[in-house]
Amino acid sequence: MERQFPILQIMDPNGRIDNLEYEEMITEELAKNFYRQLVRIRLFDRKAVSLQRQGRIGTYAPFEGQEAAQVGSAFALDGADWMFPTYRDHGAALAFGHSLRNVLLFWNGRNEGCIPPSGKRIFPPGIPIATQIPHAAGAALAEKKKGSKQAAIAYFGDGATSEGDFHEGLNFASVFKAPVVFFNQNNQYAISVPIEKQMNSKTIAQKALAYDMPSVRIDGNDVFIVYFETLKALERARTGEGPTLIEAVTWRYGAHTTSDDPTKYRDQTESNHRRNETDPILRLERWMKNEGIYDEKWVLNLERDVLKEIEEAVLEMEAFSPANPSDIFDHVFAEPTWQISQQKEEYLRFIGGKNR
Repeated sequence: MERQFPILQIMDPNGRIDNLEYEEMITEELAKNFYRQLVRIRLFDRKAVSLQRQGRIGTYAPFEGQEAAQVGSAFALDGADWMFPTYRDHGAALAFGHSLRNVLLFWNGRNEGCIPPSGKRIFPPGIPIATQIPHAAGAALAEKKKGSKQAAIAYFGDGATSEGDFHEGLNFASVFKAPVVFFNQNNQYAISVPIEKQMNSKTIAQKALAYDMPSVRIDGNDVFIVYFETLKALERARTGEGPTLIEAVTWRYGAHTTSDDPTKYRDQTESNHRRNETDPILRLERWMKNEGIYDEKWVLNLERDVLKEIEEAVLEMEAFSPANPSDIFDHVFAEPTWQISQQKEEYLRFIGGKNR
């Protein structure tokens, strides 16, 4: 199966284009737009980890190392498409136009964090594993029934492919030719469980065969291949050819969330090696240097501007009053069930709070 689904790339780790088919389509403007977003979401990610360590936001799911998979795929979307992220795909959401402030509010426990900017169809992050996959298939089918050309993208990790929702979503989308792209970021660990202990399949891409669905396996650290393969999949979706499964092979440098320690289950020397060899930002930098368009002053100004933008978003987030714990319970049903009411009462008593 690894022969049937080789890992495709356009740009090798040294920043050289090894697929001439795309050479003319890769412009300086496109590359710099990618670079800006890659840097932007990495600096955001690092700031969010720092905020969590200071107790200024709650538990946080970092994505450093997976930036190319998120930026490349988000850039391929049309502005009116649907995005169904997981709790680790706020980089994609930001690249697609989500508000920095609202993403921070989400991690600070406020419901406002789930609200995208006007006109953006970004679903609240899927916390239960794989539940967003059938949602994406359903939204895509609704667009098809309306006669629109809009599509949906569903993000998920390798662990999600072991859930029933994954198979149900793919089967449904395949049967009804829903215009949806199933975008898997295979970072090779489901929390502490390596992929070889999750499944006997050699690839995730091969799982599409059961649903007679096209699939592709790509280098998730090569922003160019991510972008162009997602564009292809979206074009298939828009022209009535149905769904596609994309497996973007990547690596998450840090912890699953700020509540766990990756050194307990993973040899971190691998992460150190990958930072130096296959890092998505470093790879694009190398390409820019090879092309003679890398400008250190431009990069420093970019980082300065991004850090300012992030700091302003932090100030806006912290200007909000603390989240109301009652919100956890009050917005589950229109009328609370007795179980919800009891849980709310017990929880508020436990934290010494009150219904505000």
